[in-house]
Amino acid sequence: MATPHNQATKGEIAKTVLMPGDPLRAKFLAETYLENVKQFNTVRNMFGYTGTYKGKEVSIMGSGMGMPSIGIYSYELFSQYDVENIIRIGSCGSFKENVHLRDIIIVQGCCTDSNFAHQYELPGTYSAISSYALLERAVNKAKEKDVVYHVGNVLASDIFYHADQGSVEKWASMGCLGVEMESYALFATAAYLNKRALTLLTVSDSLVSNEETSPEEREKTFTAMMEIALEIA
Repeated sequence: MATPHNQATKGEIAKTVLMPGDPLRAKFLAETYLENVKQFNTVRNMFGYTGTYKGKEVSIMGSGMGMPSIGIYSYELFSQYDVENIIRIGSCGSFKENVHLRDIIIVQGCCTDSNFAHQYELPGTYSAISSYALLERAVNKAKEKDVVYHVGNVLASDIFYHADQGSVEKWASMGCLGVEMESYALFATAAYLNKRALTLLTVSDSLVSNEETSPEEREKTFTAMMEIALEIA
C-alpha cells in the first residue's frame, strides 16, 4: 500500500514518527541515532526512515514547510499507516527577550493566522493543543537533561515574509513565545483522527535581537531537541 506522497508499505513505519521540517535533518537524525535503519520513502525527496533507538522502533520523516505540507504527511501517516504519535522537531523564531537562540520550546498550544480548521465546519475558533501525555514526558526529559526550555503557545503562521511589520509585537503581547509554520495543522489533524501530537522547537533566530543560526547548524546541531524526542518516542 502506498499513498500519493509516501511509497512505504504497511508495517514499514513505526507507531511514533519524529517529523523535522527539513528532510535532510531527518536523514542526519536517522544516520546519527538509529540502528538497523531502512529508508521507506523518497517521493518528492521527503525522506523517511525506520530504525531502532535503544531497542525501540521509531520512524523519522520530513514534513516540508507550512501547514498544507505537514497536513498532508501527518494525515497519511495517521490514517493510512496506523501511526499513533507524531512529534514535530522543528526550528522557530523567538518573540521574547528571555527566549534565546538554541533554547527549546515545548509547545503547549498553537495560535494561527491560517484558515486550516475551516474544513471541520466548527461553530467557532478551534484551539489546537498538543497531547499532554507527550508534553509531560518531554518536560520531564528536558529537566533530566538540564537544558533550557520553555512551555507555552507559539504562532503557526502561513506567512514567512509578513507585510505587517507590527505583527510580532501583537502576537508577543498575547504571550506567544515564537513563530513557526506547521504545528496548528499537526495538532488539528491529530485531534480529528483521535491521535497524539507534540511539537518541540529549537530557537533558530530571534526576532528581538536579530541573532540567527545557519542552515547547516539547523540541520545538524539541534541535537538536544532531537534526543528529547527520541527518548520519549
